Amino acid sequence: MTPSFNTAGPCVPGEHYMLSPESRFARVLRLVEERKYFTLHAGRQTGKTTAARWLVDHYNGGARYAALWVDIETAREQPDPAKAMRTILAKLDMACARDLPSLPRPAARELLEDPSTALLRCLHALSAAATRPLVVLVDEADGLVGEAMVSFLTQLRDGYIDRSRTPFPHALALIGMRQVRDYAMSSEERRTVSWLGTTSPFNITAEAATLAPFGREDVAELLGQHTAATGQRFEPEAAARIYELSQGHPWLVNALADQIVSRDVEDRAVAVRADHVEAAKETIIVERRTHIDSLVARLREPRVQRIVEPMLVGGQTSDDVLDDDFAYVVGLGLVALRGGRYELANPIYREVIVRALTHVRQAQLPHETAWYVRPDGALDMRQLLEGFQAFWREDGHLAAEGFRYREAGPHLMLMAFLQRIVNTGGRIEREYGLGRGALDLVVHWGHDRHAIEVKLRRDEHTEARALEQLGRYLDGLGLDEGWLVLFDLRKELSWTEKLTTREVAAAGKSIHVVGC
Repeated sequence: MTPSFNTAGPCVPGEHYMLSPESRFARVLRLVEERKYFTLHAGRQTGKTTAARWLVDHYNGGARYAALWVDIETAREQPDPAKAMRTILAKLDMACARDLPSLPRPAARELLEDPSTALLRCLHALSAAATRPLVVLVDEADGLVGEAMVSFLTQLRDGYIDRSRTPFPHALALIGMRQVRDYAMSSEERRTVSWLGTTSPFNITAEAATLAPFGREDVAELLGQHTAATGQRFEPEAAARIYELSQGHPWLVNALADQIVSRDVEDRAVAVRADHVEAAKETIIVERRTHIDSLVARLREPRVQRIVEPMLVGGQTSDDVLDDDFAYVVGLGLVALRGGRYELANPIYREVIVRALTHVRQAQLPHETAWYVRPDGALDMRQLLEGFQAFWREDGHLAAEGFRYREAGPHLMLMAFLQRIVNTGGRIEREYGLGRGALDLVVHWGHDRHAIEVKLRRDEHTEARALEQLGRYLDGLGLDEGWLVLFDLRKELSWTEKLTTREVAAAGKSIHVVGC
């Protein structure tokens, strides 16, 4: 059987193209050596479960440790400690039967006579019976809620504290999308487990671990496995584009490759090109695959909105945004810190977020692409932005107030308008992040590129700063002409004063300033 690119569930050797998790697990291996209890968190479908299963096989195939991987997803959202413990013990029993079949297992019925100590006594019994130090990996741990979560964590803490005198796991990892401090608990429940921020156990500042994304070489190696198995090559430009679009996110890498070789380019004699990658990206976004849908759902969370919304306008977060909020969105894999600046983790996420936030508005726009295309097939940017000005005056400024991300309403309305027009014959690349000061867009249409900078007027110096920024942006793109869309939200100005278009020269560039 020829392996395939995996986009659903853990990778299976022989069935899927896959990389050894060892290089991505260096930190985890060290924490196990140091007898730590820690969280292993990363965003959805980044290879956590595949890596955990590899770690269990790695340890059980050696002579130093015995290891168990326990998936407790079936206890998710179960607040009753007794019911949750019954499920957790059942999954522990199944894990032992699979990973350590010779290990004697305690009877769950006796343990459940007191649910408040059931997990504690079970792990004690397993550790005492094991002939090697026991390593336990608990997957989907962040799905527990309420009293069940409190009981679960409290029992682990009790065993951790006393493990120098009473057998208990040598090392233990809680695997999920969040660090322990982000687990869903009420204020009262958090007071019960206030020790979470202290040195025992799960000292989240020192002991949280996460999985690194694939590097360029990893992506090339994964794609090379397909070439070795089928003979179908990925052109260097295609492999580079897969990495650029995904920034090494494992699911995105696999999803792009799978879309191409399983649907778009099934002829193995045809090499995969960069344009195939672009088409695959569009399909994945438009079809809202499961991973993308999960990402979109996160946009509704207030702590995510508090960070993403100022990113869209190139601003800064408000004073009430905490370090924990940044840690949360970084841990989800949604945001990355690069060059000292927070930005969306990859270009696909930048596309998805804007399209998700503007989809309803975009679908209701009455404008047609043909209105803004010249007879020679080129996009008429002047007419396009004049069309936006007319729309902004009539309906757009009011519609912008209806966005969930209201502060970014003008930017989102412009992007909805552009996406509606450009969808059928081009594409839009977006650059935005905290502290950028603006939203940068490049409209690709045929062989032409049109650079647009979007900015809110803050004071009389806004335009001068924007022209300077746009000049640098155009230099980076190798363009001599650009567009500055400047939103002026002052209510005392008339529409005649706001809706202007003029051309200025700045830093040797020709810049069209479009007032809205």
